[in-house]
Amino acid sequence: MSAAPATEKELIVGVWKLVSVMYEDQETKVRTPIMGEHPRGYQIATRDGRWLALATPDGREVPATDEQRAHAFRTMIAYSGRYRIEGNTITTKVEVAWNESWVGGDQVRVIRFEGDRLLIESPPMPHPNMYGKTMRVIVVWQRDEAL
Repeated sequence: MSAAPATEKELIVGVWKLVSVMYEDQETKVRTPIMGEHPRGYQIATRDGRWLALATPDGREVPATDEQRAHAFRTMIAYSGRYRIEGNTITTKVEVAWNESWVGGDQVRVIRFEGDRLLIESPPMPHPNMYGKTMRVIVVWQRDEAL
């Protein structure tokens, strides 16, 4: 007798290393690797429902001026909160974030698994880093087995 397949709730638990972040412009459908070809970041989902995500673009330099610090802030994504999964939808109740407007709200994403990869897609929405343009964000994570 074979074991029952794991559910999304079971599969998502763990540490995931960032592979890519694509922004899809909903007007043109053009996809842009917004954080470059080799972004850095991790997403952590605990068994008891804690979520933490941090993503930064490749090629980041140590900022030396206020303008460079503002640019570094604008080009990252970081948030944490409690998550729940219903079917293939994950909802995170944001408790802390790089973008203060997310705090107290829900971040709702569609998830799917392809082997040892986790794909997370946002619904089309005005994106705070894209000056209000309506974007869909597609993030690919690789399970980190090193831990």
